[in-house]
Amino acid sequence: MQPEQAILLHSADDVVIAKENLEAGAVIRAAGAQLQLRQSIRAGHKIARRRVATGSPLRRYGQIIGYATSDVEAGDHVHVHNLEAGSGARTYEAGTDANPVEFYPPEQQRHFEGFSRPDGRVGTRNYIAIVSTVNCSASVSQFAREHFGDVTRDFPNVDGVIALTHTSGCGQVLGSEDHRVLERVLAGYARHPNVAAYVVVGLGCEVNQAPAMIARHKLSLSNLADEAPPVITIQQAGGVRKAVEATAAAVAELLPRANSARRTKQPVSALVVATNCGGSDGNSGITANPALGWAIDELVRHGGTGVLAETTEIYGAEHLLVRRAKSQAVAQKLLTRIAWWKTHLAARGAEMSNNPAPGNKAGGLTTVLEKSLGGIAKGGTTPLNEVFEYAERITARGFVYMDTPGHDPVSITGLVAGGANVICFTTGQGSVLGCKPTPSIKLASNTPLYLRMQDDMDIDCGVILDGTSVAEVGRRIFEEIVLVASGRQTKSELNGLGEAEFAPWMMGPVL
Repeated sequence: MQPEQAILLHSADDVVIAKENLEAGAVIRAAGAQLQLRQSIRAGHKIARRRVATGSPLRRYGQIIGYATSDVEAGDHVHVHNLEAGSGARTYEAGTDANPVEFYPPEQQRHFEGFSRPDGRVGTRNYIAIVSTVNCSASVSQFAREHFGDVTRDFPNVDGVIALTHTSGCGQVLGSEDHRVLERVLAGYARHPNVAAYVVVGLGCEVNQAPAMIARHKLSLSNLADEAPPVITIQQAGGVRKAVEATAAAVAELLPRANSARRTKQPVSALVVATNCGGSDGNSGITANPALGWAIDELVRHGGTGVLAETTEIYGAEHLLVRRAKSQAVAQKLLTRIAWWKTHLAARGAEMSNNPAPGNKAGGLTTVLEKSLGGIAKGGTTPLNEVFEYAERITARGFVYMDTPGHDPVSITGLVAGGANVICFTTGQGSVLGCKPTPSIKLASNTPLYLRMQDDMDIDCGVILDGTSVAEVGRRIFEEIVLVASGRQTKSELNGLGEAEFAPWMMGPVL
């Protein structure tokens, strides 16, 4: 029998998804039937399996992904030329799909090798950070970092010295939401379980004052000792050269102390795994995202935490997350963030449906609804236990949500600031994001991408298109999470990525 060349995801769907590039006029087999193509179709793109009249809803994943803008015939290519998101209303039913989790008994709990920290959290890496309060101290921070090359030769238990620099810290409204978010991000990195110790570097006259941030967030060298962190200000130090020397000296003093940390056996329940996607394609919601969702479910069953994010990229599918909310209060938190985004964007002449990006569309995604329905698959199936604001410390276990933009570096920066100690990142086009101090595991949604970018991709999820089960690939992802948490380097780490991607969300006006 001819193998199927397109995939039907749900019996109610009006489309199938091409597994490979297909020529116009070809007769293919899909969903147990034959279908003649009216146009050429690229892999990952949608093919109509039946007629859909103008203005009628069109379904994928069993959900509406948009409305036909012209008559669609069986065998037609379905994309931006004949489909739009529309404005269909969604019904919110809190908790209807919040089914109890079957946790593993204690004797079956998995473990990894990690760094136990005084606050009870566990690090998967052991870095020293130079935290820049303002862009004016960014160069000093970077110059000081350059004093230290591969520190592992002399300090084998230290993964490196990183400089956390950014483009803000002044020109903000003092005490504004924008200022509070920046403080929250910097404080979250400073006290991160993957950071053994840190030095704060400022100019001296900026809005984001180091002493105020330290006091407000009760910062100390908590992963080494309950003492004040070193603070260097350029103006007080006597200029750039002296500030660089003082910062490098402070780091040098911390290195032996950080090196005293050792990996020990830790429960998988201590893992906080952030999920994200970038450069998604039409296969992302079929392969990489649901496989990652399986791994997140497995992590939750071991008592760990999986975090979904990117609010602009779950819009249109939020009703499914609401159905998984453990309470009405959790559901309302998510809907409140959705409402905030609508107001935030409207004030700037934008809207939530200004998505997908050109690269997503080239990969076969047409509307934000379609992208979001595939995107939430990263979050698995367990109850939604809590919703956190951007860079807020993640304190709940199980499956949780953090409100972030969809822009990859900004989203990941917030998740890491919240305490994520492993990142799983799905991509269909080839995103290569890293994010020190947290390792980033790259999951390719299709095999051609994996083969083309093997130096950047950690796992090929495209094998699902060839018959490997989602569960089997999900198991591979879970095992990779455990190995990476125990010290195995990811491809992004081997490539030296992760510092330039530090990107706090700048949401306010620049004065």
